[in-house]
Amino acid sequence: MRELQHLDWPFFEESHGILAAELDNWAREHVAHIHGPDVDEACRTLVRKLGDAGWLRSAIGGAWGEQETIDTRAICLIRETLAYHNGLADFAFAMQGLGSGAISLQGTPAQKEKYLSKVARGEAIAAFALSEPDAGSDVASMQCAAHIEGDHAVLNGEKTWISNGGIADFYVVFCRTGEAPGARGISAFIVDAGTPGFEIAERIEVIAPHPLARLKFTDCRVPLTQRVGAAGEGFKVAMRTLDVFRTSVAAAALGFARRALDEALQRATTRKMFNQTLSDFQITQSKLAQMATTIDSAALLVYRAAWLRDQGSIVTKEAAMAKMAATEGAQQVIDAAVQMFGGLGVRSGEPVEQLYREIRSLRIYEGATEVQQLIIARELLKELKP
Repeated sequence: MRELQHLDWPFFEESHGILAAELDNWAREHVAHIHGPDVDEACRTLVRKLGDAGWLRSAIGGAWGEQETIDTRAICLIRETLAYHNGLADFAFAMQGLGSGAISLQGTPAQKEKYLSKVARGEAIAAFALSEPDAGSDVASMQCAAHIEGDHAVLNGEKTWISNGGIADFYVVFCRTGEAPGARGISAFIVDAGTPGFEIAERIEVIAPHPLARLKFTDCRVPLTQRVGAAGEGFKVAMRTLDVFRTSVAAAALGFARRALDEALQRATTRKMFNQTLSDFQITQSKLAQMATTIDSAALLVYRAAWLRDQGSIVTKEAAMAKMAATEGAQQVIDAAVQMFGGLGVRSGEPVEQLYREIRSLRIYEGATEVQQLIIARELLKELKP
């Protein structure tokens, strides 16, 4: 079993330690080696396995979840553990939570009844459709729009960089409905796969393969009963959902970084060089020390943010700090591990090579590092006002 000493920190309860240890054992046996050339099928398999074992319930609040409210620390521990063993398993878990998060937080009883139980069991795959070709970090500039015709909303426009695009059973789609300018005129709708007027316009290939697509809506009619939250409050729905899961992105980065450090330690203590091992050199020891310190520093920020949110605090600044520190730090740790492996570190299929590809997108999605810096600065300046 990998080291879990950080679970002794005061951020955690006994139940968190039990969860992490049980998942670590389960993941080692059930998901660590699931990759394969067919990424869509691998993702479906992972969702089913996570659902069958009950792990997806932690990503969902309410009657179908592990408890009434979402336990942010549990989500973070699950993502950290899954990322350590298999990046695609972490993705599968996270997207079930993010994709259904708006329904968990603000869905109607009928919506929750229809979708959440299937998501929790791994019988339905969820997706969160927010980004557009010209509206990523600047959500308020989205162009995908919906107008009301009777008891239906009619959607037109595109979404892109949508995780689970092409394999999801339903999508929570955010579009402009015009109740007010900017972010105040956006609504969220659940669009089932196969709805007329909705198509997968393009599958997108990225350096760390996972299901990703551009979506297109052409006079796509969706019943108003599929709206999540009130009209014009879609931006709030999206931000509430992202607030839950942004800290967990940082936790996934921790999992990648911890795996890289373990791989580096194994390499350094077994690689023979100049009648010594790599770990005998002071320059190697210095690098290992930096890697370990970077990981623990980020972990403290991650679990501070998660703990604060579970206490009911607003964690806008703390979550941004955690995501920035953990993703940037993990990039540094993984790069150091690749360097320690030498030529072997860039051979396709090696764990550190896979980690190098996995970590890069985490510095971009759910708010790029530069956006996190703006958020932190904005919150600091806000605190100065009387």
